[in-house]
Amino acid sequence: MGDTDEQKQRHRRLTAWQRSAKVLARASADHTLAERLTALAADAGTVHDLDEWTDVYGDGVVAEVERRTADLLGMEAAAFFPTGTMAQQIALRCWAGRTGDRTVALHPLSHPEVHERGALTSVSGLRTVHPTSAPRQATADEIRDFPEPFGTLMVELPLRDAGFVLPTWEELEAVVAAARERDAVVHLDGARLWECTSHFGRGLQEIAALADSVYVSFYKSLDGLSGAVLAGPETLVEQARTWRHRYGGQVFQQHPAALSALLGLERELPRLPSYVAQAKVVAGALAEGFADSPVPWFRVHPEPPHTHQFQVWLPYAADVLDEASVRQAEETGVALFRRWFAGPAGPPGLSFTEVTVAAPALGWTAGDVKEAVAQFVARLT
Repeated sequence: MGDTDEQKQRHRRLTAWQRSAKVLARASADHTLAERLTALAADAGTVHDLDEWTDVYGDGVVAEVERRTADLLGMEAAAFFPTGTMAQQIALRCWAGRTGDRTVALHPLSHPEVHERGALTSVSGLRTVHPTSAPRQATADEIRDFPEPFGTLMVELPLRDAGFVLPTWEELEAVVAAARERDAVVHLDGARLWECTSHFGRGLQEIAALADSVYVSFYKSLDGLSGAVLAGPETLVEQARTWRHRYGGQVFQQHPAALSALLGLERELPRLPSYVAQAKVVAGALAEGFADSPVPWFRVHPEPPHTHQFQVWLPYAADVLDEASVRQAEETGVALFRRWFAGPAGPPGLSFTEVTVAAPALGWTAGDVKEAVAQFVARLT
């Protein structure tokens, strides 16, 4: 499919999702420029004094985001970055310099290995090793018994590409202890850390306290425009600021992203536990709906979900599932699923989608979900 055709298909999907009266979540990228700018201008004054001068190279409202995030995570300091990819690469690079070991232990399904085009190696000169290749979090024994030395352990919470999966709190404590036994530092890829508190039964500060540094994102769960923060010891964060400049991340003005981050912390963060609870209702109803359908096989993973996001797997090609999804939205005004993707491993014809449950889903009942499944399957089969 050429670029023009793909652009047409994207426009078709966005139009269908935007016009749908019932959705499980509305992604920030599903809105027009006018809608996003209007909403930001209308709401930003509730979280920051708009009569202040604009930010310049990280002061003002950007510094306020840093202070607020450091406090929420119980860390000494924090630095704002334009992207999480940059924040995390710099964190791992700084730890490598401090430990004297450029080897980072992480999961092969973690974001740097799957979504950053080998940046840790090609840009930062780091070496990565994998204590496990299983589609789950590594265990304490796998960390403790790994035959190669490493200076930093990176733990992605939740592990998105394995299905947004989390360990238990006791398992996480044991993993951190095993890394400490090896004199390794621990860095949390917390792009979605905000929604982990319900699963662990612990607050953000207690979770972050397990690690030496934490990265968090503002657009994945908090509906921000963009941006991320690296939090940790003051000395590490100051070093990271230097590398941020070298990497081209010392942006002149970032107030739109910073204001949307503050709005996310104020509005979305307190709602996330309700989204996680509703995700369990939605996932259970999806499983019941597919079990009662003519679909020959399905998988909701994990069941129940660990956060407000999870996977659904079906034995059809991704383009077939995409077409059924967009037709349902166009014809019924109900957008149950978004994009589908071919499974990265296994037999051809097996595809998955990522389901996000947010504020719009709170009004859905289990019956609503099962009815939507029936509508979707009717367009599939």
